[in-house]
Amino acid sequence: MARIIVVTSGKGGVGKTTSSAAIGIGLALKGHKVVLIDFDIGLRNLDLIMGCERRVVYDFVNVINGEATLNQALIKDKRVSSLSILPASQTRDKDALNKENVGKVLDDLAKRFDYIICDSPAGIEAGAMMALYYADEAIVTTNPEVSSVRDSDRILGMLASRSRRAELGLEPIKEHLLLTRYSPKRVEEGEMLSVEDVEDILAIPLLGVIPESQAVLKASNAGEPVILDTESDAGKAYQDVIDRLLGETVEFRFLVAEKKGILSRLFGG
Repeated sequence: MARIIVVTSGKGGVGKTTSSAAIGIGLALKGHKVVLIDFDIGLRNLDLIMGCERRVVYDFVNVINGEATLNQALIKDKRVSSLSILPASQTRDKDALNKENVGKVLDDLAKRFDYIICDSPAGIEAGAMMALYYADEAIVTTNPEVSSVRDSDRILGMLASRSRRAELGLEPIKEHLLLTRYSPKRVEEGEMLSVEDVEDILAIPLLGVIPESQAVLKASNAGEPVILDTESDAGKAYQDVIDRLLGETVEFRFLVAEKKGILSRLFGG
């Protein structure tokens, strides 16, 4: 049975799509069959991060409306054959999605894939609610700042009350915390919440801490998920996320600011 995982947040710009892409390709590299779905109808970005924007012919809404089959709309990743992408429509409204039709598409995908990763739009509007409704697990993505964490707390309330599992009285959605753009130096300087601060507020298990890194922007612009940059701290941190998702116990890295040596301090290196 496929695991349906929604990557969600209360606030925009926290790295959901970057994380969805990294998690999707990371799981596929471990030998799993994975499909990434872009739920951000009207503002599609997942195809850009995955570097397949020129290959989009049909999209999620075309499938829902019966204008294309899943086989026509799914784009196979050129790097990892077990990974596929279902892009969002740029020309439709988020109201194009409804529970019944989304459920049918997910049922069809569940027969073919081990993991269904749903890249959710930010907030609590219709598209975000559709993305989380059928989820088995949720990766709540937040930056270490008060407004982002507060909005994520609101999303946790939605996961607990507005999902299919909540409606049917089933076991709750399994929640994970993914902290992005983390800078230990800025935490020390009091400019950013610490990991412990965020854990205290949200009270859900920590899945990963992704350090602030220029590698993320560079990878996004190149259409290459940052997890493929195995030399970068961000790439390594996302690999740790994959290992934890698969049940491994992995120590958290990049939580402490690097201490400069005496020569670095003297000469500003």
